[in-house]
Amino acid sequence: MNLIEQLRSRREHLKELETQLSSPVVLSDRQKNREVNEAYAAEREVVEVGERYEKAVRDLEGARETISTTKDAELIGMAQQEIADIETRLPALEHDLTIALIPPDPLDTKSIIVEIRAGAGGDESTLFEAELLRTYTLYAETHGWKVELVSANRSDVNGFKEIIVEIKGLNAYSRLKYESGVHRVQRVPETEKAGRVHTSTVTVAILPEVEEVDVKIRPEDLEIQATTSQGAGGQSVNTTYSAVRITHIPTGLMVYCQEERSFKQNKERALSIIRSRVFALEQERLRKEREEARRGQVGTGDRSEKIRTYNFPQDRLTDHRINQNFHNLPAIMNGGLDEIIEELKRAEIEERLSELA
Repeated sequence: MNLIEQLRSRREHLKELETQLSSPVVLSDRQKNREVNEAYAAEREVVEVGERYEKAVRDLEGARETISTTKDAELIGMAQQEIADIETRLPALEHDLTIALIPPDPLDTKSIIVEIRAGAGGDESTLFEAELLRTYTLYAETHGWKVELVSANRSDVNGFKEIIVEIKGLNAYSRLKYESGVHRVQRVPETEKAGRVHTSTVTVAILPEVEEVDVKIRPEDLEIQATTSQGAGGQSVNTTYSAVRITHIPTGLMVYCQEERSFKQNKERALSIIRSRVFALEQERLRKEREEARRGQVGTGDRSEKIRTYNFPQDRLTDHRINQNFHNLPAIMNGGLDEIIEELKRAEIEERLSELA
């Protein structure tokens, strides 16, 4: 199917979605209404890109027909100039349409669960984990997303050994999914009197928030325990059994939640995380199957993969997946991730185009 035929198909789909928007069934279902509206907006954007390409092709054919059917030197000259102009623009328009026609990741619109864990480097690692959390929080604020704490295990130096937050907002996964992996930081710690550069690591996992319909977990596969909330060092901070620990028996995955006030609220949070983790495990299994023949470069989500190095003495961030350097670390750590994310998205698109070819 060529580009024009694909555009025709997408235009028909757009009309179908437009009809659904006025359907009483869709209007009466808030979730369905939101889904159809989002699908309509995405499809309309594809069609608008396609119509620019289609018009250029049509104009090119018209200009060529003019040359073949007239003897007027002035008209021929104008047509030749138009042909030259269109042939200059057409490759970019074709490229834009090809990209627009690539099926989006169905998870892209999802809210996310962000899990950050300290790795090698002791206290310095826990401090950098706190800084990464701040970076993601500031980035979320610029996009109008809401950040909610799920659980936190604090260190003795005001850092975090582990922290889990939810970032709620449209397209959160599409932007932050590239953060999954090992982040390495190189800098001189405040406690280092000799001024030596210290290397530490932090692991980030970005999980799409999934609904019960997205992944099925049998009640008998869950072990649910009520417990008291824990403070630093593991001591109980209250005597009510409002915290919850849930274990998914088949995989051994365990989630502990204590930030909400009631057992019911903590249980709902923990179940949401369990669902996302089980879903992520299945996605990882499928990814590995797809990449047995060819390993993808960008967006694999492999948590053991070192994706970045933050070199503070040289004011340089290196993303190893695209072998590209970025500068101005203070601005980046203040939530300025867009430039990096755009480069990663571009690399992923080019990779998908090469696979399609």
